[in-house]
Amino acid sequence: MKGISMVGEGVIPEFIAIVNYGIIGLIQLKSGYPVSGAEMDAGEALALYDRFMTETKELMYAKNHDYGEAWRIMRISSYTDLILTKIYRTKQIEDNLGQTLVSEGVDANYMDMVNYALFGLIKLNSESHE
Repeated sequence: MKGISMVGEGVIPEFIAIVNYGIIGLIQLKSGYPVSGAEMDAGEALALYDRFMTETKELMYAKNHDYGEAWRIMRISSYTDLILTKIYRTKQIEDNLGQTLVSEGVDANYMDMVNYALFGLIKLNSESHE
């Protein structure tokens, strides 16, 4: 950002949006929504949101264990760069109609984006309390 935000948005709301949109993307990917004319029941949507958030957090805990909490020494801008890289990779996979040779699928990229955004939120929150 260039100092003062002219539209009143900030880094924290944007990371929150990435978390929510990533989970919504997983729901749509796995459940086939949106289907033309079909609407998802609110209870079903909430249950799926919780399911995919839990799966995504479990992945985060596993990777956090394997990488020794390396995210804690990273800068916020690094999380942003990693999210942008995952967006670019997701577009490539979609352009290839979901086919990959050595890469994980779209779902793994969504999960990684959510987790990078969560790392950013945790780090921003901890820095604001120092």
